[in-house]
Amino acid sequence: VMGEVVAAGPCPLREDSFTRFSSQSNVYGLAGGAGGRGELLAATLKGKVLGFRYQDLRQKIRPVAKELQFNYIPVDAEIVSIDTFNKSPPEAGPGSSFLPQDSGDKGCPFLNIYCDYEPGSEYNLDSIAQSCLNLELQFTPFQLCHTEVQVGDQLETVFLLSGNDPAIHLYKENEGLHQFEEQPVENLFPELTNLTSSVLWLDVHNLSGTSRRLSALGCQSGYVRVAHVDQRSREVLHTWTVLQDGPISRVIVFSLTAPEETKDRPRQEEYSVLVASMLEPAVVYRDLLSRGLEDQLLLPGSDQFDSVLCGLVTDVDLDGRPEVLVATYGQELLCYKYGGPEAQLPEAQPGFRLLWRRSFSSPLLAMAHVDLTGDGLRELAVVSLKGVHILQVPQLGLFPLCSPEASGRQDENSASGKGESEIPVGSLRSNHIDRTKVRSQENGMRVVSSGEA
Repeated sequence: VMGEVVAAGPCPLREDSFTRFSSQSNVYGLAGGAGGRGELLAATLKGKVLGFRYQDLRQKIRPVAKELQFNYIPVDAEIVSIDTFNKSPPEAGPGSSFLPQDSGDKGCPFLNIYCDYEPGSEYNLDSIAQSCLNLELQFTPFQLCHTEVQVGDQLETVFLLSGNDPAIHLYKENEGLHQFEEQPVENLFPELTNLTSSVLWLDVHNLSGTSRRLSALGCQSGYVRVAHVDQRSREVLHTWTVLQDGPISRVIVFSLTAPEETKDRPRQEEYSVLVASMLEPAVVYRDLLSRGLEDQLLLPGSDQFDSVLCGLVTDVDLDGRPEVLVATYGQELLCYKYGGPEAQLPEAQPGFRLLWRRSFSSPLLAMAHVDLTGDGLRELAVVSLKGVHILQVPQLGLFPLCSPEASGRQDENSASGKGESEIPVGSLRSNHIDRTKVRSQENGMRVVSSGEA
């Protein structure tokens, strides 16, 4: 049995605030602010949606948590998933929100789509929450996500909802009727058909500067599929598959730092995919377009803290290269960094090493990396069974301010529950954050979610 993996250093992030939920959320229950808007939406199983943001009050930026009153959610409904998106040009104005949920005794799931189509109206989430399109579902919903897809010569935002039928369902806006309707998924996403197991996670990644995309999905059976697709011709250029042990909790397509561009060799992005299983260590398959699912790198120790429930690939330490974060049912947040010749690091053998880990007081379900305070630095939102934790880069972004001793005390407090500062819904807590607030652009937004009883 492999011994416990030791982290290279302490966690550089500090917990800035904690908001307790009235009932628990799930792995699909967190949505980051759309269009750069510094707001989070968190859905709970008891049919409540919490809006979380920072507000400039008395010359201090303070966290505010508020319960949002979305129409047409029955009292006994359970919200399965929620998502937000930005309304793209040429459609100006505020956007919409999806909320699939079950209608209690009927046992019939619904997808609720919230839109505000008034041209020129200001963004107002409370107003958007009142206008609802209600679609009855003939399946139990799982993950709800959105992506941009090329339709003709323009990009449109569409929604993809996985179900237990098992299938992925496509919802596209009918511009003439100003409402969303289900359309055959094979029309725009031929790679998402012929499924034999429920898809627990889907990630559609449009390749920058091309008309191609990589679509990755992970199923309850352990089946993983990655497809390379030409959006213009709708042709599936290549498909790679692998069967892992246990349900797949997360798949994420991302790019590791590629070698520098030279005169003889133009810079080419190398795409990888993170695959997290509930029974195995999380792995990264490197250089998809060249090697498919052959070049597998383990995330050491990722299976030592019960199941991995979620993952995130983002630049936490601001060095310009991505870190891989995995969060576990065993209450641990693990941060990995890729090292090897390609990353211009001294490691001779390419691989991932554990940079740091942080303990929490309950199982971890979801994460988002969003600029909540408007200062240009993103905060890490971590949803646990108890609520949402906001982790920040120390003031001025100086990591040395977070000493090993301080980080150790912080982890002890978090693990014991002593470090949690509760923000009841609708109340405020001063955080004494001395940051320059930058106003975010007032562009439109859409929100989406799904659930069942």
